[in-house]
Amino acid sequence: MTTWTSRAVDRDGVRLHCRDWGGGHGRAVLMLHGLAGSSGEWDAPARALAAERRVVAVDQRGHGLSTRRPSDVSRAAYVADAVAVVAQLGLDRPVLVGQSLGGHTAMLAAARHPGLFAGLVLVEAGAGGPVPGVQEEIGGWLDSWPVPFPSREAAVRFLGGGNDRVGAGWADGLEERDGGRWPRFDRDVMVGSLAGIARRSFLDDWRNVSCPTLLVLGQNGILPAREVADMLALRPGTTAVSVPGTGHDVHLEHPDALHSLLSGFLGSVES
Repeated sequence: MTTWTSRAVDRDGVRLHCRDWGGGHGRAVLMLHGLAGSSGEWDAPARALAAERRVVAVDQRGHGLSTRRPSDVSRAAYVADAVAVVAQLGLDRPVLVGQSLGGHTAMLAAARHPGLFAGLVLVEAGAGGPVPGVQEEIGGWLDSWPVPFPSREAAVRFLGGGNDRVGAGWADGLEERDGGRWPRFDRDVMVGSLAGIARRSFLDDWRNVSCPTLLVLGQNGILPAREVADMLALRPGTTAVSVPGTGHDVHLEHPDALHSLLSGFLGSVES
């Protein structure tokens, strides 16, 4: 399947928009984007995977076409959303893939709902926390966006920082209105979503993940080496791979490499 169908999942007053790629009979895949992102970031790997399996990418709460101002942006709320998508869309033990904050959500979902997921893939995501000052840092970054962007090209240049492929991935998540392009999220919702990670570590949750796990790192990514070392020490069966020439947005910078890694991991889970 080369196109997706729009699906809606409703949970506790929040509507979650999903891109459902349908696909073949292989193990389903559920994909969660990072903070300030959108489900469309997964289009390239989702399209490639959908020839053999169903792939669902979610606009997480507060993002994209999902409810923009949910009252709850806790880690628990994000996790419950992922579980609701699995139940309402009839996904049978999917492999859960998440990037950045979406990866943290995926990790918590796998830890707190053993048996629900057949595998876990973390793309530039770790156990997280505590990260003092992260809310101020991300808030300052969002404040630096010169919105509205006058054109898609201007958004690509700014958001890509010299990498047009990354810039395009971010720019395509913007909303076009009033002659400009605007974020599909509100700053305070994004900053609030980081409160849990800012305050404490989640290594105990990481320790409780029981399904096979693949950790995908960008060669020039942002995960601290110490955090990665601690994670691998706690769960030495985890497979960790660094993708050359990439930073934090591995899925946008080198989608072919990510597709190859996902395909191999899915094969191992299904065998």
